[in-house]
Amino acid sequence: MMTRMRQWSGRLLMCSLALPGSMAMMPVDTWSASRVWPVQMPYEAPPKPEPVPDVSVAPNTKALTPEELQRAEALLPLLEGKQEFWAMGEFVHLGESVLPVVTKALTMPGPRIRYNAIETLSMIKAPAAVPALLETAKQSGELPRIREHALRVAVRLDPLQAPPAIEAMGKDPNSVIRKAAAFESRYIRHKDVIQPLIDLVGDEERFVALSAVQSLWMLTRHETEFHDWDASSKQDRQAWAQEWTEWWNLSKDTFELPEQKGRKRAS
Repeated sequence: MMTRMRQWSGRLLMCSLALPGSMAMMPVDTWSASRVWPVQMPYEAPPKPEPVPDVSVAPNTKALTPEELQRAEALLPLLEGKQEFWAMGEFVHLGESVLPVVTKALTMPGPRIRYNAIETLSMIKAPAAVPALLETAKQSGELPRIREHALRVAVRLDPLQAPPAIEAMGKDPNSVIRKAAAFESRYIRHKDVIQPLIDLVGDEERFVALSAVQSLWMLTRHETEFHDWDASSKQDRQAWAQEWTEWWNLSKDTFELPEQKGRKRAS
């Protein structure tokens, strides 16, 4: 039995050794036909999509009737719950004329209603809503996330109305609010935010100070000495804030904000 197995093993070995030689002895045409050659197929671009007609309903531009106002008032409680997105869409469709109703939601009980009211005002895109939004942003008793969102939307709608709120929020006891003021200031191209930002450079919280100095660099492009902000102490930041103060005292009467360059903020 062992002898027969050795004979079969020897035959297999001989076949495996003879196979490459037999391939070499094959005619070139036969050997080529046995291979699969990759071929670059011609590329055809997909057809361009046909234009889709705009079937959206344009927002209302007329004053609301008494019936529409009554209906809008009834929608306010629905800004919280399973129908909140539908209610927001209804307010957006009613247009800028519904602002007096939606702004009422900024003081209603329930943080979800207030937050969704801010989001609704963002979608209506009416600068007339900015004063109410800034008032919400300055409310010390409001939740920080709602105050932040109100400031962000107000700056997006009309940044030039925001400097007084930035100054007030920069003095808020909550560091999260101070950071929001420092961060959003970079989108307000007005000299009135420079001094509040300089005041925040010496903030006791490092992340507030870093946001403030980054906004200052973006707005003024003023070159300062290199400082290690990540490893800084409160005393370090107060000393560096003095450098900004000295520069601003000499420059504020003649300073003009440089032209914007780079990517604009998405709306």
